[in-house]
Amino acid sequence: MLHQLNGRARAWLSLASIAGVAPGNWLTQVEHFGTVEQLLRTGANESDTLRRLFGTINTTWLARTEQWLAQCTKHSLLCIDDENYPPLLKTLAHPPLVLFVAGHTGALQLPQLAIVGSRRASHAGKSTATEIARALSSAGIVVTSGLATGIDAAAHEGALSAGMTVAVMGTGPDRVYPLRNQSLYEKIIDNDGAVISEFFPGIGPRRYHFPRRNRIIAALSLGTLVVEATIKSGTLITANLAADLGREVFAIPGSIHHSYASGCHHLIKQGAALVTSSDDILDALAPSLAGIDRAVIEEKSEVNCLATDKLLASVNFDVTAIDVIAERNALPVNEVMAALLEYELRGWVAAVPGGYVKLRGK
Repeated sequence: MLHQLNGRARAWLSLASIAGVAPGNWLTQVEHFGTVEQLLRTGANESDTLRRLFGTINTTWLARTEQWLAQCTKHSLLCIDDENYPPLLKTLAHPPLVLFVAGHTGALQLPQLAIVGSRRASHAGKSTATEIARALSSAGIVVTSGLATGIDAAAHEGALSAGMTVAVMGTGPDRVYPLRNQSLYEKIIDNDGAVISEFFPGIGPRRYHFPRRNRIIAALSLGTLVVEATIKSGTLITANLAADLGREVFAIPGSIHHSYASGCHHLIKQGAALVTSSDDILDALAPSLAGIDRAVIEEKSEVNCLATDKLLASVNFDVTAIDVIAERNALPVNEVMAALLEYELRGWVAAVPGGYVKLRGK
């Protein structure tokens, strides 16, 4: 049985289905006519342009939406004039007229921090994303990312280990991309998080969808953290959008010899805050986070990381050679060395003649 849309929701969906008109232009028209329903009822009588545009409403997409909403009680629709539409999203010049939500819409009302980065992330980069996401989630912040492989997936997983997370898709809400993240998609929904999209059900991935997705990630969040990115990475689009919106931009520094640190170093040169722990982010966002409990956040995040990091677990309390660590983790030596350098800076391991020794953990 199809889900019956009310008149207001159908009107917003109708406008969103019309190709070639920016959302901000529709909002101007709605303001002129008073309500979105009034625009649909009488607009064609006042304007030949509106009459022509209304003739291109994609009824197939509307039917797909009704089917998708009927499939699951966790599927819902947020229109831009709904009370629980994310207020920060309205700061965009062209905010989505509708959001398709799989999961818990309440997650969108909580403070969010975007964590983004390379799809081809290093082990150390993914470990960092997981650790910081876990710490932020423990502090009551919802981690938001793009459900991609690499840093995105690591951030979602880290957040889920301590709370909920929000994923923004560059496809319709029923088209998980990449498909390998299907189980992560389901886990987000099952753990009171939300997977959202401005694209209608059935719409697959297109290159031009992802900059649109990135603007939503940036707008939803109080700030954006870039963990790893090359200088030409699309990740920098999200960071630049965040800066344009007046939001905080954070970046994790890395080796000058590591190409995936070049984007972060560029952002830091441009004024992004250098981050070495979750506290750097929480301190910067403190004015916006009044009332959120930060008790024992750093201790909790570090204990979790020490207990679950596989690479760290492969280092013994006596000397362990680097090639042995690499073999135990099936990782290239250069990635292992980068991870060990980070662990050494954190005081978890120490470099000694012949390799490394563990200082903390199990």
